Amino acid sequence: MKKALKIFLTGIMLLNILSGYAQSHPNQSAKNSKLKKMKVLFVLTSHDALGNTGEKTGFWIEEFATPYYSLTDQGIDVTIASPKGGQPPIDPKSNLPEYSTASTKRFQGDVKTQEKLKNSVVLKTVDQKNFDAVFYPGGHGPLWDLAEDQNSIKLIESFYANNKPIAFVCHAPGVLKNVKDKNGDFLVKGKKVAGFKNSEEEGVKLQDIVPFLVENVLKQNGALYQSGDDWKPFIVTDGLLITGQNPASSEGVAEKLLEYLKK
Repeated sequence: MKKALKIFLTGIMLLNILSGYAQSHPNQSAKNSKLKKMKVLFVLTSHDALGNTGEKTGFWIEEFATPYYSLTDQGIDVTIASPKGGQPPIDPKSNLPEYSTASTKRFQGDVKTQEKLKNSVVLKTVDQKNFDAVFYPGGHGPLWDLAEDQNSIKLIESFYANNKPIAFVCHAPGVLKNVKDKNGDFLVKGKKVAGFKNSEEEGVKLQDIVPFLVENVLKQNGALYQSGDDWKPFIVTDGLLITGQNPASSEGVAEKLLEYLKK
């Protein structure tokens, strides 16, 4: 009886503590409630061929998994889309043990999210009106398809024109290659932007395989390109535009997107 009473009183005490926290942090509670009503679109590549090498590519699993869980753990509803729909190709190298992270391990055991990924919606059917933000994970695949995909280009332009944040990590800033603003200028012109560095591409020995170098095309389009040390987290925000340099930056890009959505 005494043990049961002790458990009951402990429960009451915890409820009082939680209630007091909610009352003393009303803004935080309101922000969390706001996030649970939000929807974010993830756009993944459908391209799986690494140039003419005979090897496979696709999206980098960590750059999907870490931001995905960062957002869904806050109650945000995430929809996954790709140009062809269905299962977007995963870069096989991103599944190697040396690139394993807590989020990739979580994904490997998450049958529900794996099934959701297998059934990504066709990109051309997506309307920005149904979402609060868009997130593009990287990997080499996007350089071949999403950078030239008219549906992707128009979608990004629509998100930006409607004052909604657009986020990209690693190679994904390369999909901004042909995106323009309402004045017909490249969207990245005059904006601080990060993306996979030339030295990092050289580090993986793919500088002569990819259709273009992310750093080069951003600079050519007038971006105020910024970077940090190779393979270290580096995130840049400029208004609605959030970009990260490499796989290590995926969590930081997700955090910046969450910060924006909480405003």
